Amino acid sequence: MPSGEYDPETVEANWQERWVDEDLYAYPEGAVDPDTVFSIDSPPPTVSGSLHWGHVYGFTLQDFVARFNRMRGEEVYFPFGYDDNGIASELLTEEELGIKHQDYERREFQKLCREVTSKYETEFTEKMQNLGISIDWDQTYQTISPEVQRISQLSFVDLYEKDRQYRQRAPAIWCPECETAISQVETEDDEQGSHFHDIEFGVADSDDSFVISTTRPELLPACVAVFVHPDDDENEHLVGQEAEVPLFGQTVPILEDERVDLETGTGLVMCCTFGDQNDIEWYQAHDLDLRIAIDESGTMTEVADDYAGLSSDEAREAIVSDLDEAGALLDKRAITHTVNVHERCGTSVEFLVKDQWYIKLLDKREEYLEAGEQMEWFPDKMFTRYKNWIEGLQWDWAISRQRSSGIPFPVWYCDECEHVVVAEREDLPVDPLSDDPPVDSCPECGHDEFVAEDDVFDTWATSSLTPLINAGWDWNPETEEMELERDELYPFDMRPQGHDIISFWLFHTVVKCYEHTGEVPFDSVMINGMVLDKNREKMSKSVGNVVSPDEVLEKFPVDAARYWAAGSAVGDDLPYQEKGLVAGEKLMRKLWNASKLVDSLTEDAPEAFDHDDLKTLDRWLLASMDREIEYATEKLENREFSKARDSLRSFFWHTFCDDYLEIAKQRLREGDDPSAAYTLQTAHERFLTLFAPILAHITEELWREMYSSESVHDQPWPEPLGLDADFEAGETAMAVVGALRKYKSDAQLSMNAPLDEVEVYGNVDGFEEDISGVMHVESLSSTDEEPPIESVISGIDLDYAVVGPEFGSKVPDIEAALAQDDYELVGDELHVAGVELGPDMFEVNEERTYTGEGEFVETEGALIIVKN
Repeated sequence: MPSGEYDPETVEANWQERWVDEDLYAYPEGAVDPDTVFSIDSPPPTVSGSLHWGHVYGFTLQDFVARFNRMRGEEVYFPFGYDDNGIASELLTEEELGIKHQDYERREFQKLCREVTSKYETEFTEKMQNLGISIDWDQTYQTISPEVQRISQLSFVDLYEKDRQYRQRAPAIWCPECETAISQVETEDDEQGSHFHDIEFGVADSDDSFVISTTRPELLPACVAVFVHPDDDENEHLVGQEAEVPLFGQTVPILEDERVDLETGTGLVMCCTFGDQNDIEWYQAHDLDLRIAIDESGTMTEVADDYAGLSSDEAREAIVSDLDEAGALLDKRAITHTVNVHERCGTSVEFLVKDQWYIKLLDKREEYLEAGEQMEWFPDKMFTRYKNWIEGLQWDWAISRQRSSGIPFPVWYCDECEHVVVAEREDLPVDPLSDDPPVDSCPECGHDEFVAEDDVFDTWATSSLTPLINAGWDWNPETEEMELERDELYPFDMRPQGHDIISFWLFHTVVKCYEHTGEVPFDSVMINGMVLDKNREKMSKSVGNVVSPDEVLEKFPVDAARYWAAGSAVGDDLPYQEKGLVAGEKLMRKLWNASKLVDSLTEDAPEAFDHDDLKTLDRWLLASMDREIEYATEKLENREFSKARDSLRSFFWHTFCDDYLEIAKQRLREGDDPSAAYTLQTAHERFLTLFAPILAHITEELWREMYSSESVHDQPWPEPLGLDADFEAGETAMAVVGALRKYKSDAQLSMNAPLDEVEVYGNVDGFEEDISGVMHVESLSSTDEEPPIESVISGIDLDYAVVGPEFGSKVPDIEAALAQDDYELVGDELHVAGVELGPDMFEVNEERTYTGEGEFVETEGALIIVKN
């Protein structure tokens, strides 16, 4: 029997440890019926530092789904991964150890990365267990482990053989700070201050000149053409001539192209290799020269002549100064414009020509869109983000990264003819920097020397394989096919993730898995929002508004945090506000105290009871609970956690505790009442199972104390009992009890104080005895007739937005007449001060008055007269 005050600190730690020790959430070994599996492709957190509140929020929502489906008889597969492969872990290691990866041999630096991330992963595991997330910890993986490296390299081999990958020397999006290529999805727009520079260009072999406006004068040495729009009559005469680039002297062709923006700058634009996506398109379409003026580190190259060796920022200042001195800078004006930056470090990206590996995307955009349409989206609106991303794609997926930490490409190149040699599947994983190629000589030219590929995969090229990693995707040498060891998991029932990585993780997973298996990898997608600070601002370390899990859980129980997490519509951002956690604590106390009372009242409750013998109120409560179960089930199925939580809390707190429990308590204390005892215990058991997915710890403590040695989380989800009742009469009866309780409180009467006579004008048929008993009414009568109550007009409100423009100076006269009650209502019109107001101009306020014997009390569904 629960006793004393609830001690969440002790209780929660106890169950967290026992759940892990008992393997309560273990996925079965061996064959599992696919029809009973619910598989979750949970997101592997990037190991870039400590666990943050966003992790807590996202995984708690996933846990609601896992616990709900487990109680519905499903074998839930709920794994945990660590994304410790990539630039985030690399940057963390550099910061932690105060080093740079360029100063280390790759294998040595990767070892340091593993040591640093291992420490954080141990911390992640401990904190996730402390949050009561029902993960099967035997299903844990790391994206840098040999097993995952093998799967990632198998993916490369499979896509290469299917001609879905290619290597090409082409413009790549480049981050000078991280010194690596990045994909389109890793960039974001940033509003930055800049300057438009009006620069005078000469026309070769003439005295003519023209002006170009640019925000990037440091790209002048990379200028290879000038473009004019075909509709630009003013500058049409320049087309076909050559321009002289100031300071640097190269002559470049002046061409026409419809992609020139006539509304920006002077209408003429220089093409530099490369400043933006337009430059790349012009370079390819017009077969222009290639002049690379900025290198991998953002430093000016020899092409920049006297400015070589300067950073691009330093070169910009120097070039602008020299242009001004030479008389070629005609104007400089401040602007704000959108700049493409690397989302991880905020550095403005450059476009460099590099040998890169790509996965083909653009030729299958429609197929990937159709794949997204096959999945069920929670909420529906998030599909639009997926759709918009695909429709806005401009590049194939560049998966090469020039880093020290990552999974190597399983590729060598012939030193003579550059023929690609790919590792054999049975040899994977391999590292070409330390392993030999699978052949002794080039199959193409017979040369016997090879160059190892030293790039590594983009992080997302591996994390996009999580469904296949979890399902055990591997090469079967006997069948010579790729197969799934646990094919009952695939496609996964749910992909949960944040809305900020739809284009990163979700899209790339669809691409990879669809290409490898021909199937969409998920049946459904659940998209959660971001956790914001109390002012609805994004949490950021630099701003200093980050809330850590440790900070929260020092003040509040885990179940209170879980209650808070259930408080928003899935997909919407959720501000961190402590009032949500305080509300969770209050509900926990209410549940604990109500459970103690139920336990004391139901010692002799029958295990079974004929539902035909239930008293009217008991039948009504259990029938109402049937409706609550149906509602909660539907909302949890649709991932509408807040609606399920709020409805369940209201029904428990008000209908059960405030109303029914008080009546049942009195009935049981006054004598043997098996109907009340059975109903009380049955309802309470059902509340514990309904609350279990959200309030995981306190429901476990109460269940094991009161009902069984087995976990509440192993109990079946409650099904409706199939009872029917007069819901309207029961709800009205409960409203009457509430109104009489308030009447006594307002009159400063004790709740046990008798009331001589109560007349109820409303339907409470069958509930009269319960109302009378709990509220100590000596004589209670009910009727459907109208009581002797009159409606009296208490005032009239004008809609000044309509009355003012219509009547202007007459408004004071109207107000004065209304104040003296000098008006007449004629139909739906108001006649006052010599004018007529239509029904859209005013609103009549009415009060109900009772002039008979006794006191009038009004409540929802009924009117009550108390005679005392």
